[in-house]
Amino acid sequence: MTEHDSKPRILVGVSGGIAAYKACELVRELRRAGCEVRVVMTAGAQAFVTPLTFQALSGAPVRTELLDAEAESGMDHIALARWAERIVVAPASANLIARFAQGLADDLLSTLLLATTAPVALAPAMNHRMWAHPATQANIATLVERGVTLIGPDSGDQACGEQGEGRLREPAAIARELLQPADVPLAGRHVLITAGPTFEPIDPVRFIGNRSSGRMGFALAAAAREAGARVTLVHGPTAEAVPAGIKGVATETAAAMHAAVMERLPETDILIAAAAVADYRPAEAQTQKIKKAAPVLNLTLERTEDILAEAASHAATLPRRPFLVGFAAETEQLREHAEAKRRTKAVDLIAANRVGEGLAFGTADNELLCIWEGGERTLPNQPKTQLARALIDLVIERLAERETD
Repeated sequence: MTEHDSKPRILVGVSGGIAAYKACELVRELRRAGCEVRVVMTAGAQAFVTPLTFQALSGAPVRTELLDAEAESGMDHIALARWAERIVVAPASANLIARFAQGLADDLLSTLLLATTAPVALAPAMNHRMWAHPATQANIATLVERGVTLIGPDSGDQACGEQGEGRLREPAAIARELLQPADVPLAGRHVLITAGPTFEPIDPVRFIGNRSSGRMGFALAAAAREAGARVTLVHGPTAEAVPAGIKGVATETAAAMHAAVMERLPETDILIAAAAVADYRPAEAQTQKIKKAAPVLNLTLERTEDILAEAASHAATLPRRPFLVGFAAETEQLREHAEAKRRTKAVDLIAANRVGEGLAFGTADNELLCIWEGGERTLPNQPKTQLARALIDLVIERLAERETD
């Protein structure tokens, strides 16, 4: 192999969007790192940056046409598919992502993505509402399930003047992730997470619920995905958006969440029960709205399904027992109540936090006391996104410890 051949061969696809100008810096970063780079542009990308710019930065002709008489055999998608060792599309627009997910091949870049056997990474960039749209999230989930790597997007200021998730990750960070893939200790594992509240109906208008926003559970889902896991998020009613690359299962009641969890438990390696499931529900939900008449209204309540306890009981009968993580939200005697819950429900780890007086529910920050057989660790107060990563790291650590015993 010659020195020329030993350079990583990376193809950069550029789709339409104002963030296309940042792809110029990505090409520079990859060239600085010693990569051989070629660029393919869509028609939309050329409205923002000219092919000549990328030709000057990459030192190679820029390809834009599917059928090019000057290309190898007039079929650039085959020649480039053979050449590329890795492919990154930056920015990846909502349109490009949708076409890739549907297997459409109506231009050079989309055709190339179907023709290649090289690893493909997408660095999305779009308005935050477009990114959060269920169609985009479904397309992303499809591609991730097929093995496509997702790089970003980040949150921040957008060209439209709004703020939110959908901003292209910085070129240096994209290059770093391409050349030094992130550690993925949960690769090949299925992580099942519950999040948010449950709503137990009193009548068609009213329900019994709680103050949980679901933010912690959603952050845990994103952190588990970052660690390489295949993630299913069973969530109650919440305004949070299911993170990209994660299968979301929407439920409303404790019974529905219980059914969703038990159905998926046999294929689960790690269950993290972060949902704030109602302990009681009306014994009989009224089919018509209860009218305001009597000065006192009495409700008869019955216990709901104990999802974590039943999952632990069923897990003991499975050929491969999942690692079980429970949550304990307490207003007092945090350690004592959490340890009792761990023992009673026979789970591997309990993450406990104080609630009430503005703590935990609906806040951006939290702290956790994590308890397992023979040990404990406090995860200090920090943003829930960071706290989620810390808890996933601890779960990975404890799971490895269990598997070596």
